[in-house]
Amino acid sequence: MTRYSKSILGVAVALAIGASGYAWAQAGDPALTAAIAAGQVGEQADGYLGVAKPVSGDVRAAVEALNIKRRAAYTDQAAKHGVALREWAATIGCQTLRGRVRTGQAYLLPDGVWRVKDSSPIALPANCG
Repeated sequence: MTRYSKSILGVAVALAIGASGYAWAQAGDPALTAAIAAGQVGEQADGYLGVAKPVSGDVRAAVEALNIKRRAAYTDQAAKHGVALREWAATIGCQTLRGRVRTGQAYLLPDGVWRVKDSSPIALPANCG
């Protein structure tokens, strides 16, 4: 993917997730929202949620259900924009890591190490540009 197409994709992602984009990620499930706030569940650089610490079966099921919804949305948007699913999901992951992970929330970079967001910016992976 060229630098120009990455810029276009970045704009498309921003429009696709919009201001309320993160809300769809956890809407309607207080247990999942609490697990995210507690750093038990977090965002991953690949665009999906992951389990950072032990959680209940209900929370794990909520993470899996949400990831299924994300994959469906990513598949649709990737097809509309003519990019690979993995590329689209990773771009969303970059956007999420860049602007939606809050202090105290967990996140996972491609190195496989779960971290907890502090007041400093997240050191984004190279593919985030």
